Amino acid sequence: METNQNYIMVALQLLGSLGLLIYGMRLMSEALQKLAGPQLRHILARMTTNRLTGMLTGTLVTCAVQSSSATTVMTVSFVSAGLLTLAQAISVIMGANIGTTLTAWIMSLGYSVDLTAIVYPAFLIGIILIYRRRRRYVGDFLFGTAFMFLSLVMLSAAGKAMDLEHNEAVVEFFASFDTGSHLTILAFLAIGTLITCIVQSSAAVMAITILLCSTGVLPIYLGIALVMGENIGTTATANLVALGANTQARRAALAHLLFNVFGVVWVLLVFYPFVNMVCHLVGYDPAAGGQTHRLPVVLAMFHTCFNVVNTGILIWFVPQIERAVCWLLPDRQKEGQTEFRLQYIQANLVQTPEISVLQAQKETAAFGQRVELMFGMVRRLFGEDSDGDFAERFSQIEHEEDFTDKMEIEIARYLEQVSNDHLSSVTKQKIRQMLREISELESIGDACYKVARTLERKHEGKASFTEQQTQKLQELMTLCNEALTQMNTVMRGHRSEHDIRETFRIENEINQLRQQIKADNVQAVNNHEYDYAVGTLYVDMADELEKLGDYVVNVVQARFGAYAKQE
Repeated sequence: METNQNYIMVALQLLGSLGLLIYGMRLMSEALQKLAGPQLRHILARMTTNRLTGMLTGTLVTCAVQSSSATTVMTVSFVSAGLLTLAQAISVIMGANIGTTLTAWIMSLGYSVDLTAIVYPAFLIGIILIYRRRRRYVGDFLFGTAFMFLSLVMLSAAGKAMDLEHNEAVVEFFASFDTGSHLTILAFLAIGTLITCIVQSSAAVMAITILLCSTGVLPIYLGIALVMGENIGTTATANLVALGANTQARRAALAHLLFNVFGVVWVLLVFYPFVNMVCHLVGYDPAAGGQTHRLPVVLAMFHTCFNVVNTGILIWFVPQIERAVCWLLPDRQKEGQTEFRLQYIQANLVQTPEISVLQAQKETAAFGQRVELMFGMVRRLFGEDSDGDFAERFSQIEHEEDFTDKMEIEIARYLEQVSNDHLSSVTKQKIRQMLREISELESIGDACYKVARTLERKHEGKASFTEQQTQKLQELMTLCNEALTQMNTVMRGHRSEHDIRETFRIENEINQLRQQIKADNVQAVNNHEYDYAVGTLYVDMADELEKLGDYVVNVVQARFGAYAKQE
């Protein structure tokens, strides 16, 4: 009875240590991402000019954040946001697979060296930094690192306490498997894949594998099969978060899966020679057995050799991989009007606030381009005469007005969700600016629709504008189009590259022309050049176009980061 209680306590210690390991690595990874959010974005966006630099970038970033899943999900997010091409993302993901091998080396170190001398000072320094607030992310990183090392110490202690090498039932169980059979290797590969998919942590599976191998009960061939399965299982994270993303993001996640599956396939073809070669590199003889203290190093070395060789092979076939995933996941074409879906924001993708804000900025810029296209439809509606063409064009504008309403709501909802996180004052300011921008952009869409409604009243009443009225409204529309183009140029670039005075200049011309139209209309109606009803339609259009110009100014002011005043 006492023996059973001891086993239960050791099992609980083992499970608790694994939980602490997963939590520590997550805390450490998130702290590093928050510390280097803008820098990581800059590195991934700028240092992927070709496949080799992309691979190197993925390796360095993964070594920094200690999580291939974090790098891969971040990369999928960037592809979704249009910051990386699919080819760039594939090379970064390849590098991430190399970078994640550092985790295995850290774990093998944890089983070979007593790390308690590092753990407790890290906890002390970490809590001091967390309470100082300004260095809280550094403190979180130290806490995560300390938890990770402490969990490795606890796992090692749990492994020794379980005394599995002297447990005849366990030894006989693993000895019953034929390590010389490929079917056995495939079975353990499947087990490793399944466990990794369930726990969503390749580090936890690696820790279990190292524990079992270091006690001597799990043969090295079966341990390496588990590691191979972990390489496939770790791709589940990116594929899960990409399920609701756009096609390019799902293709990037699929490329990660294909990369690891290809690596497992070729290793299986040369499994025993390749494993023996790795064992020889670290001075371990799998036939002789013993030397269990070397097995964690063997596993780490295999993990490194597998990913380095696999990347060395596939890095030259990035274009072919890109074509393969595009063939497997073709673009979904819809007939007729497109279904509402944001282009860059994918709410189910897990990322840092920095990336979330960047995606929202890209979506807001796309919103600006959409309302400019909508205004182009209004200009074409102004020249339509036939009933069929007019009705079709007006229906398109109605659809676009509904689309802009939904865009404002979805972007605002996303920004509110992001604002619930711990944000810097700069990021909070960006969110406030974007909330103002999307509100004004939706107002531009409303103004376009109101102009279209005025044209519909004119069309239904069979009214006609005079040549002078048509000329003045076309001039006013040209100025509004110029204002929208300038607005979108500002939204796509940086504030330092543009001058807000250009927007004010166009707005002044719009105001002056509207005032001239109103004055001319009073005189024309008094002189009976056209009837009062036509004059009302004429002035209503001019008023709505002037309001559109005001909304454009508001968007540009918000983008410049302040309520900029006209000089």
